[in-house]
Amino acid sequence: MTSEVLRGAAAHVLVDDVDVPALSDAELHHVFRVLRVRPGETVTVTDGVGHWRACRAGDDALETIGEVHETFRRRRPLTVACAIPKQDRPEWIVQKLTELGVDRIVLLQAERSVVRWSADRAERHVAKLRRVAAEALQQSRGVWLPEIAGPLPAIDVLPTAAAAEPGAAPLGADHTVVAIGPEGGWSRDELAAAATTVSIGATVLRVETAAIVAAARMVMHAE
Repeated sequence: MTSEVLRGAAAHVLVDDVDVPALSDAELHHVFRVLRVRPGETVTVTDGVGHWRACRAGDDALETIGEVHETFRRRRPLTVACAIPKQDRPEWIVQKLTELGVDRIVLLQAERSVVRWSADRAERHVAKLRRVAAEALQQSRGVWLPEIAGPLPAIDVLPTAAAAEPGAAPLGADHTVVAIGPEGGWSRDELAAAATTVSIGATVLRVETAAIVAAARMVMHAE
């Protein structure tokens, strides 16, 4: 029943506090002007850390009408770490991984990475990616906002990750942290540093495709 409420709501909104679901001017515009939510319709709100509740739309405001529900995070969170791809592909990756329900997204700087962000660029890009994740969470009716970390040196992350590598054993249920390398592949030192290697397909995939495939398989195993 609770999932039906989430799916059937006229809108799903990320707020700071589900007990007092105050909306910013931008959120009010999006809910009542863009989505055209009408007074009396049901809107669900979430704090992005597992809590959500139903509200009734009023005149440019939300009135709580349902009890607070809590969805617990997985016992073993799922992480996808990937080298930063070109252009707007990082946004696409974050959007899709959020929709799939990944718990943590880590941006990597690998030895063969082409895209490298300076500290200032990284701060701006990560802030934008967090906004993309928030929008994707609302669209997908999720209640857990993924953590977005990095960029971090791949060599520091790989010792606790399964590095995606063609020809390795298939990704299985025990793999909860998967790292996707740059289009040029992992270096020898990076492969040696990885906790293990896994295969996510018989062909060579783009970074963004590999990230989605890995995430989908991990989520399927976790359900």
